[in-house]
Amino acid sequence: MADLTGASNVVEIFTEHARTRGDYRAVAIVPDPSDPSTAQWVTYDQLDRAARSCAVDLLRSCRSGDRALLLLPNSAEFVVAILGCFYAGLVPVPSSMPGRYKQDQRRVSGIARDAEIGVVLTGPDDLNDVLTWAETEDLDVPVLIPDVDPEPLTEPFTPHAAHPHDLALLQYTSGSTSDPKGVQVTQRNLLLNAHAIDTYLPVREGQRYGGWIPNYHDMGLMGHILTPLLAGRGIALMTPAAFLRRPRAWLELVDHFDIGLSAAPNFAYELCLTRVPEDSIADLDLSRWTQTISGSEPVKASVLAEFAERFAPAGIRPEQLTPCYGMAETTLMISTTSGRVPRVLTVDSGALEAGHVEPAADGAGRTLVSCGEPRHLEARIVDPATGEALPEGSVGEIWLRGELVVGGYWRNPAATEATFGNRVAGEPGDAGGWLRTGDLGALLDGEIYVTGRIKEMMIVRGRNIYPHDIEHELRRQHEELRDTVGSVVSVASGADDTDGRLVVIHEVRRRAQNEELVRLAASMRATVAREFGLRADAVLLMRRGAVRRTTSGKIQRGTMRTLYANGELEPLWADGYTAAGKPVAIPAGDRG
Repeated sequence: MADLTGASNVVEIFTEHARTRGDYRAVAIVPDPSDPSTAQWVTYDQLDRAARSCAVDLLRSCRSGDRALLLLPNSAEFVVAILGCFYAGLVPVPSSMPGRYKQDQRRVSGIARDAEIGVVLTGPDDLNDVLTWAETEDLDVPVLIPDVDPEPLTEPFTPHAAHPHDLALLQYTSGSTSDPKGVQVTQRNLLLNAHAIDTYLPVREGQRYGGWIPNYHDMGLMGHILTPLLAGRGIALMTPAAFLRRPRAWLELVDHFDIGLSAAPNFAYELCLTRVPEDSIADLDLSRWTQTISGSEPVKASVLAEFAERFAPAGIRPEQLTPCYGMAETTLMISTTSGRVPRVLTVDSGALEAGHVEPAADGAGRTLVSCGEPRHLEARIVDPATGEALPEGSVGEIWLRGELVVGGYWRNPAATEATFGNRVAGEPGDAGGWLRTGDLGALLDGEIYVTGRIKEMMIVRGRNIYPHDIEHELRRQHEELRDTVGSVVSVASGADDTDGRLVVIHEVRRRAQNEELVRLAASMRATVAREFGLRADAVLLMRRGAVRRTTSGKIQRGTMRTLYANGELEPLWADGYTAAGKPVAIPAGDRG
């Protein structure tokens, strides 16, 4: 196995794999996981030859250090493109496609301009759309298609020899389209992250990593593509669209391609619970899926328990379920559990809202799932207002420091200093360099419990409320909401109002008669009151797809709050909402 911690750059590792295990099938691209014969296979030797050819093509129009925008699906062409950039010394910038919607197009255009790209790499199926987008945006750069099976080079090519602290790639976070932030990932970051994941999330020899997470998301890029290829393991990839069309396809991929590690957000496991037919579960063998990872959004104990129970006939055991915590600003990995039943705490809801983790006296309260111990990182819980360290069991902002933390944001010194250049107040000997994650959580017995995002936490009637808890409970208790998404937000009723109105915006599974929606809304209000002691000031029931999400599936609660406040939502039914200047009126007797 290659020495990931001793290498200077990722090209050293890939060329060694090509030399020592060139015939090993490194990549499987799977259009239809129910039929393994549809897979496109690529060996390490083929990847090396294709990456060299791609690098030669890139260097005809670019120089080492230039940025290359990668507009490619989960495909062999994407793997060749990113390796070709590494071989040429270019900086790859993975991105979602411009798409049909203006917001998606603006986001990609913002990334292209912020990164000052010198070339675009795309696939044959998307070439015309990408050329049209580039022309519309006045991007005068070459657009190339990487070749997975190129003609042999006529002259030898020597790959770029990068320094460990050289910029390897830019990973753009799913933030504002007008202010994109490119996370600067170094060669050393990539190597250490791959070593950490391969060490702390072990799989059996010969097993693959893989899944459906898009390649421009840190979990997909680092977790499913670069880490396993650096570690000398194979990968099997499908598209997000294939998963969303038929969630069972993901489980078929795991089964048919002997995947030991596959990761997804909590909502993906919820989709499997609601949309994988029960009579088809026993036909699957998921017993070898030792790292069934849940991350990228709050991990729900009830979903883990239901998944373990429902898919037990397929061989799933509770100890396979692996909650993790990670983010682009730490390359990917922060903390993880592995090889044990997930640790779940039932804590007093009132104490948690006040910023303390205390056991629930009667066993009824909020459940928190441990995301395990920090790996290769120091972690502190800090008061986000004062910067002072908090004692164990207190809820505060999670701060991190260590070699997995990246080198800041691309050409954004102010944001870099504010996010990465922090000191713990009241500790004169502190060397600084702490990363503010923006996440709230607690440390207990050395393990991290994430409670939510600072910017998403709501203050409602003087209480600190986490929206994802309400959203999850509503889906759990109301069949009409399962297999959909919602956005609970707090909206100020006036300029001087510091205490928000609680607004519940949620999709419904199917269109229904007005009377049914009235009853559903009343029942949802009752759930919020019973489970959280809160009154929902407004309820909006939406068609499928109306709740905005990022390209990686995260709920855009800030966007939904703005759309609600501006009256720009188009609900199927609503109470307590003003659309286009006039309230959506529901008779008082129908409000329950």
